[in-house]
Amino acid sequence: MSKKINLTTGNIYLALLKLALPIMGTSFLQMAYNLTDMIWLGRLSSNAVAAVGTAGFFMWFGFSVTLISKTGVEVLVGQYVGANNYKKAKEASENGVMLNSILIFIYSIAILIFRHNILSFFNLTGNTLKVAKDYLFIVGMFFVPGYLIQIFSSIITGYGDSHTPFIYNTVGLILNIVLDPLFIFGFKFNAIGTAVATILSQAVVFILFVVKIKNYPFENFKFFNKIDIKIIKKIIKIGIPVAFQNMFFATISMNIAKIISNWGEVAIAIQKIGAQIESLSWMTAGGIATALGTFTAQNYGNKNKERIIKGYYSALSITVIIGLIATLLFYIFRSEIFKFFVPNDKKVILLGSDYLKILAISQVFMCLEITTMGLFNGVSKTIPPAIISIVFTGLRIPIAIYFAYNLNLGLNGVWWSISISSIIKGIVAIIWFYVDFIIKKKIFVIEG
Repeated sequence: MSKKINLTTGNIYLALLKLALPIMGTSFLQMAYNLTDMIWLGRLSSNAVAAVGTAGFFMWFGFSVTLISKTGVEVLVGQYVGANNYKKAKEASENGVMLNSILIFIYSIAILIFRHNILSFFNLTGNTLKVAKDYLFIVGMFFVPGYLIQIFSSIITGYGDSHTPFIYNTVGLILNIVLDPLFIFGFKFNAIGTAVATILSQAVVFILFVVKIKNYPFENFKFFNKIDIKIIKKIIKIGIPVAFQNMFFATISMNIAKIISNWGEVAIAIQKIGAQIESLSWMTAGGIATALGTFTAQNYGNKNKERIIKGYYSALSITVIIGLIATLLFYIFRSEIFKFFVPNDKKVILLGSDYLKILAISQVFMCLEITTMGLFNGVSKTIPPAIISIVFTGLRIPIAIYFAYNLNLGLNGVWWSISISSIIKGIVAIIWFYVDFIIKKKIFVIEG
């Protein structure tokens, strides 16, 4: 219990950073999982990167499904802990675990049955399609425990302890780093080796969480209990907008990938590698936003409105700096960064440097949107960020088509559609915050 950080009193910057640093570390670990895979796959071929990267879209969808429970649980636990109602916090946690298990089980069955049909959408052919199908089958078998790790992390983070999830995910990363080359090259599993390494690493992390969470942060935690419909409804009400937002984002990204596929599998590989590189900034900002969400939730439960606004400004100042650093790194070292992943493919390096140059422009605005989303989520107002994301992310497809073909920008036109939409989302998010929280002062009191 000593690892819990008191978010309702004391220095705001210190409280946010203490909570955020392990969350950011955990996010980086998740990114490192993906980067480790991409680094080794890049040494096989760009086709291997394209195959596993394409299959990764459906892992992204699975994460979106998990967000229903993850967001709802994290917000409710934070609010109930802030209100010193630990009984309710435990009930929300138990129901969140059961809800997520049911949803992900249904999703995994659908993926295993229809994986060939859904992968055909991307125009993959030959061995690339076969690798993608095999990869998705292997990881799909482990979806339920794999995504429960996210819920366990949310429960403990919502309580105010982000240190424990960081430690457990560190163990998983170390295992993944060791097992990736072993299965890819040592046992000659090739691209499929990344799937085997991933599920074995996740299995160890899952076991660690199951053992820990039985009596921490709440005593006598029940993984299977009678479902409380009232709590389930609260979780869904909070989580559905966030989940739908991410599903829509994934759908748009899949359609963007389909547009990109017109330039061949090298272009797909550029997007997959580029997205992993860009995750350096959005995962860092996401860590701050998650900490802000928990900070806001606890102070919301404690009815401390002034501290919520101060916390938001503090978090925003941190993420703007993150965005500026990302902009400089991506612009100045764009070729060197891509060369690290595909050292022998000059075409990928050349086209990839264009990707980073264009995306560098929008990094600060992306951080503004992500941070503001954390504030809205913490007070259970998950609909505004979802609207912003859905509307302006949806514009990427017509902008990409117009820029690529009508303005003859080609592949760079697609990258500009992503960057421009991120700039707009950041600006609109800040305006929405100012209208709701400063002018209209819409901070509601926690229910019951």
